[in-house]
Amino acid sequence: MSTDNYAGNKMMRAAISAPYLERDEEHELALRWSEDQDQEALHKLTSAHMRLVISVAAKFRRYSISMSDLIQEGHIGLLEAAARFDPHREVRFSTYATWWIRASIQDFILRNWSIVRGGTSSSQKSLFFNLRRLRAKIASTGEPTNSHELYIKLSDAIGVSVADVATMDARLSGSDMSLNMTVSDESESGNERQDYLVDDAPLPDATAENLIDTERRHEWLNDAMEVLNERERLIIQRRRLSESGATLEELGGKLGISKERVRQIESRALEKLRTALTSSHNGWAGAFAS
Repeated sequence: MSTDNYAGNKMMRAAISAPYLERDEEHELALRWSEDQDQEALHKLTSAHMRLVISVAAKFRRYSISMSDLIQEGHIGLLEAAARFDPHREVRFSTYATWWIRASIQDFILRNWSIVRGGTSSSQKSLFFNLRRLRAKIASTGEPTNSHELYIKLSDAIGVSVADVATMDARLSGSDMSLNMTVSDESESGNERQDYLVDDAPLPDATAENLIDTERRHEWLNDAMEVLNERERLIIQRRRLSESGATLEELGGKLGISKERVRQIESRALEKLRTALTSSHNGWAGAFAS
């Protein structure tokens, strides 16, 4: 017997043998744990509710996860409930704990059901755990329904978009597939599925070429900027070489001149740059066309 199965069976045996708690006894144990951090009270309280954990876990067996794992995750939810429970409210601990047990088990299933991580929002969780049930319920009506109409009905029932329903349905209908799997067992090439993925990024030689060209043009531009005076250089840098791109009015206020004067200076500076770049590196001056 594996360690996991042994631990699960041990928990089940302990749950069966644990005594039931009366309401007053449950309240007293919850108070002792909440106010005094009494570990013995916590143990008695949680042990008496392991039947509840097993009952909730049994409802999730169809997700192909071992019962022992589900019980252990439910036990974590039970401990979380005990840590958060307020015994001064008129609520039975079992009622409060059921939500935490179910939430802990559902989170575990979502993390382990597939190697592809799915959504963990409340709507996505509701979609994951209710899609099959609602689909079967709609199918049982006997009404002819195509996929799109079915997705619309499911979308309305669960409160998510039709696109989310279609995506989740595809996930639940298929199985995980490794990109390292060979395309065919009969193939002699041994090619893996990842060998046929399309990469939209530029080829390495194109990337290197672009990098070299960018560095070269940057150097050319720095050399050409030397022909400008201080005010022209400021205007070009703020207007043409800055991501924010200052307006004519902003620069006019900074330099104490009108925006029309800024435009004239910019035009003259661009012409000087074009002349400098054309004389030194013919064909590149078009980058500064206005």
